[in-house]
Amino acid sequence: MSRNTETVTAYLDGFRRNDHGRILSCLTDDIEFTVYGAFHLAGKDAYDKAIDGPPELLDPPHLEVVRMVEQDDVIMAELTATIERAEGGHLRLSMAELFLMRDGKIAERRAWVIELKENDFR
Repeated sequence: MSRNTETVTAYLDGFRRNDHGRILSCLTDDIEFTVYGAFHLAGKDAYDKAIDGPPELLDPPHLEVVRMVEQDDVIMAELTATIERAEGGHLRLSMAELFLMRDGKIAERRAWVIELKENDFR
């Protein structure tokens, strides 16, 4: 496993445990994060505030890596997530995540997130 893949794996594990320290240790200080169609943020402080997500969702999420591929300093991951809703029930997501790496840390994260309401593709 490459250093970049180890970093992304540790980062995802941090989300599975809601471990802010572990997540932030995987990021550059000038991290940028975009969820297309939703938001963009920059810097570790902004990232730290966004880790827990909205209050209607309970931590930690259940994340599964479907596949991960790496080329040079870019890692692409296909993920699924299930997150418990505070009001009951679950939010199910399918995600494509692009991690741009610098010196073994995540410098930029780009995500395309789709809510699944009926089955595994819809």
